[in-house]
Amino acid sequence: MKLILGLLILTFSFPSFSSVLVGLVDIQKIITSIKEGKNVQKNLEKAFNDKKAILKKDEDKIKKAQEDYKKQSMVLAEAARMNKEREMQEMMMKLQNKTMEYQKEIQAMEQDMKKPILDKLRPIIDEVSKANAVAMTFELSAAPIVYAEAKIDMSDDVIKAYDKKYPGK
Repeated sequence: MKLILGLLILTFSFPSFSSVLVGLVDIQKIITSIKEGKNVQKNLEKAFNDKKAILKKDEDKIKKAQEDYKKQSMVLAEAARMNKEREMQEMMMKLQNKTMEYQKEIQAMEQDMKKPILDKLRPIIDEVSKANAVAMTFELSAAPIVYAEAKIDMSDDVIKAYDKKYPGK
């Protein structure tokens, strides 16, 4: 009984708990909207398209080899046919390995290019959070808030503050 009475007294003695303002930011939206982030995106797209073009050439070589094999398979000796099949399998394996390697390179490149932005973004989120008098700020994709009595999306404010502080190139 004393415990319940104590909890009731604590609950009603802190009316400020009921008006906690929660801040929300969408980091992905911010990065793709700020000038610096748009430059990163352009560089990543260029690198991706360059790698994609290389892979396309390799795919075309494999298709050509398969077409040649189909034309010649009837006249080739068994050993030659087996050799051609093995060569095509090796070409496909190399293409798969190259594709995975390129994916890792692009991901590493993205992390390297976004890290300085994220480092500069944290203090700006703090400033915007303080300016909006929020008690806590959550990143939308990492900890989605299903419900909060009082919440504010500060993503646009963060974008403006970032571009003002770091005008980009």
